[in-house]
Amino acid sequence: MITIDQTLDTIMKMDFSSREMLIEILQKRQIEERRKEIADSGKRAKADFKSGKITPENAADIIRSLHSR
Repeated sequence: MITIDQTLDTIMKMDFSSREMLIEILQKRQIEERRKEIADSGKRAKADFKSGKITPENAADIIRSLHSR
């Protein structure tokens, strides 16, 4: 297994523009992964709602519930 320190040492051997490109690629991949997580969560919530596991609530009740935590 490669450690983070080993990875960073390898990356620092790259030229500046390659490191900049790597940072950009990693940021875009992180964003895409987060979008996928959000979409999957939305799909699960929609399925739960359709199956009756989640019931609709009005905004006032939700806010009251959040404040009571």
